[in-house]
Amino acid sequence: MTVVRLENLTKRFGRVVAVDHCNLTIRDGEFMVLLGPSGCGKTTTLRLIVGLETPDEGRVYFDDEDVTYLPPKDRNVSMVFQSYAVWPHMKVYDNIAFPLKIKKRSQDEIKRRVKWASKLLRIENLLDRYPDQLSGGQRQRVAVARAIVIEPRVLLLDEPLSNLDALLRVLMRAELKKLQRELGVTTIYVTHDQVEAMTLADRVAVMNEGKFMQVGRPREVYEKPENLFVAGFIGSPRMNFFDAVFSRGVLNAESFKLSLLPWQTSLLEGYEGRTVKVGIRPECIYPPNLAPRAAKLECIDGTIDFVEPLGSDTILHVRVGDITLVVKVPGAYEAKIGSSLRIYLDVEKLHVFDPASEKAVF
Repeated sequence: MTVVRLENLTKRFGRVVAVDHCNLTIRDGEFMVLLGPSGCGKTTTLRLIVGLETPDEGRVYFDDEDVTYLPPKDRNVSMVFQSYAVWPHMKVYDNIAFPLKIKKRSQDEIKRRVKWASKLLRIENLLDRYPDQLSGGQRQRVAVARAIVIEPRVLLLDEPLSNLDALLRVLMRAELKKLQRELGVTTIYVTHDQVEAMTLADRVAVMNEGKFMQVGRPREVYEKPENLFVAGFIGSPRMNFFDAVFSRGVLNAESFKLSLLPWQTSLLEGYEGRTVKVGIRPECIYPPNLAPRAAKLECIDGTIDFVEPLGSDTILHVRVGDITLVVKVPGAYEAKIGSSLRIYLDVEKLHVFDPASEKAVF
């Protein structure tokens, strides 16, 4: 079990700052997910931790040991790549056994550990096959078995599910989470898929432009985004945003007004007469027959511009003046394009951001 600590970690490629003075502590046995769009620096951060890249500034610690300049082979870590990187000329047994052979372990120990890892990943019946005889999901299991067979201090996974079809990704997410709990190994997982992040992570570190924008439990990051980027990146459909002027406890958008609760008014005290950025999630807007009675609701009249039937859910695009609000309703909800619709916004679920700093006011 290992605590991984990043201190002021920085990596540049020419003029591009891929990782920008990042600080993060990953707890012993924790499943940490680095989440962000392509090019945000998450894979580079992973490569710095494993030792495949050398930082320009900062330090990497495993517990109290400074491993910043330690070669990957001496860090006792394992990494699963997006491409799986299983060797095509080796049978499954030899692929899994390879890291142990490199470490010159005895044949008895190799057999015992390969048996243990293959049983854990449920591929013990595939040990005599070659990779080209396996499905994508089976190759992924081989890559994970090879990674855990040495019982690493830290397990690192770089978008390992991205090459799988949608159904297999769902199944493998559950398998990976169960496996990590059984092993108790400190795990760092990179993905751009927020569904993966929310379902797998003990904590999520959201990255953008080489920086950690917010670190927290998935529910916390979803319900209390600390800035505009996190609010817009987390959630599907994404959060609705619109500009409004705050005045005397009311948010005045171009086409409607929202009366705030006292605690919200208090937090916006310094914004009197100023324009702020307002956000609300699609599931916090309701048509009349679905509006909860206990909530503080503000009603708005709009027109349905577009309908997305997704099976279990239906997504409505409701135009209110020049603003379009996305509303998430149950799949059975019937809606007609062009018809009028009165919608209710849950005022308590509003998010307000400072337009200059993009930080959350609440």
